[in-house]
Amino acid sequence: MVRYLCMQNQCLPDWKKLPELSSLLDLSNPPKSLFYSGTWDAKLFTRCVAVIGSRRMTEYGRRVIEKIVPRLVFEKKTIVSGFMYGVDQYAHQVCLENGGKTIAVLGWGIQKNLDGSDSKLAGAIVAAGGLMLSEWNNQEPTLWTFPVRNRIVAAISSDVIVVEAAVKSGSLITATIARKLKRRVWAVPGNITSRTSTGTNMLIAAGHATLWQGDSIEPVAPVHDPLVRLLQADALTASEIARTLGKPVADIGAQLSLLTLMGTISERGGKYYAGKN
Repeated sequence: MVRYLCMQNQCLPDWKKLPELSSLLDLSNPPKSLFYSGTWDAKLFTRCVAVIGSRRMTEYGRRVIEKIVPRLVFEKKTIVSGFMYGVDQYAHQVCLENGGKTIAVLGWGIQKNLDGSDSKLAGAIVAAGGLMLSEWNNQEPTLWTFPVRNRIVAAISSDVIVVEAAVKSGSLITATIARKLKRRVWAVPGNITSRTSTGTNMLIAAGHATLWQGDSIEPVAPVHDPLVRLLQADALTASEIARTLGKPVADIGAQLSLLTLMGTISERGGKYYAGKN
């Protein structure tokens, strides 16, 4: 029988002795202690994937999570996120709805009382065999605790998927930490007019993240794309590509935008080229 949070908080002062937490030793500033609520299970940490994003989740972000998370659960991944409203909590929720297990890394002390839907979600995470995790016992949430929390999210995960992120956001901080730790970083492309997609599009354009294109986090080889093969032979405009491939210009334009963000193709003077110029 699983007891709820106020009865279940425990401390791991010697966490460095636990093999399942060895990835935290990759950090230059690992936590001194760890506190948790739930039933400790070392297997939770063997296949962790972080799903993170904006607190201002859009309907697009919601649909993306509903596509990504069930697939990860099917692949027996543990979903890691930061338990904040928006993308984080929805990732936890969809994970539970699909029978998965999730780790919520808190930006405050484990003893903090939770209210309403937060308390309900935390209880569901624990009841499903997941964990609430924090490096603090009584710490109040402040502006500095959330960026500090993000390093734990990145360190315990093999992959970090950024669903939505503004230019200045905690998700981009997590992505930067993950890159330094040599974790794989993925970003979901979004509408160029959406503020919550600006950060993810920037990650892709800068080559700091792999573009997520489907229901798997396995890379897709762009060389098999007919459009890329066409540009390997000659530089063409969007209209010329559309005529050659027999597709609407609008569809080709969207595909060109994604491939440009990936760095697979480049544009100069209205023409597109395979590779970067």
